[in-house]
Amino acid sequence: MRYLKTVRLKDGRECRIRSGEERDTQAMLDNFVLTHAQTDFLCTYPDETVRTAADKGQRLQNRLDDPGEVELLAEVDGIVTGTAGVGRVGTREKLRHRAELGISLDAAWWGLGIGRALLEACIECARSAGYAQLELEVVADNVRALSLYRSAGFVEYGRNPKGFRSRLSGWQELVLMRLEL
Repeated sequence: MRYLKTVRLKDGRECRIRSGEERDTQAMLDNFVLTHAQTDFLCTYPDETVRTAADKGQRLQNRLDDPGEVELLAEVDGIVTGTAGVGRVGTREKLRHRAELGISLDAAWWGLGIGRALLEACIECARSAGYAQLELEVVADNVRALSLYRSAGFVEYGRNPKGFRSRLSGWQELVLMRLEL
């Protein structure tokens, strides 16, 4: 799926939210490693990255050609500040109505509205793909993310007390959230 939108940030700068393309492969991989090292709230650690640049480039191309999935990047002054994606939960008939999303943002860019812009882009893409429900999981201690998701209309539908096993803090509870589209 292709997506492009420019938003004004809280500091007045412009941020482009757009579909990642093969030419963005290295910048998106670098952003992945950076953001996954900055917080214990994401589902993997930087050293668990098994994708090569070629694999990532092919995945980006596949998502551009897929009307039901998208991989987005946020760009300010030519810098990739964050990424997000929407993917199907499953392809079987009983699952086709559901999509999931994930967002990661460089901590240096927190508080400017980029996370909200990525979230709104994911919601827009999921609606345009025809999904009926958008889902996510968020660490219960991630108060900022919980607030963002609730403000966008996501509601909690369950918790997994041992959802993540952190190297730093042990078990992390996950909040399961959904948004009816």
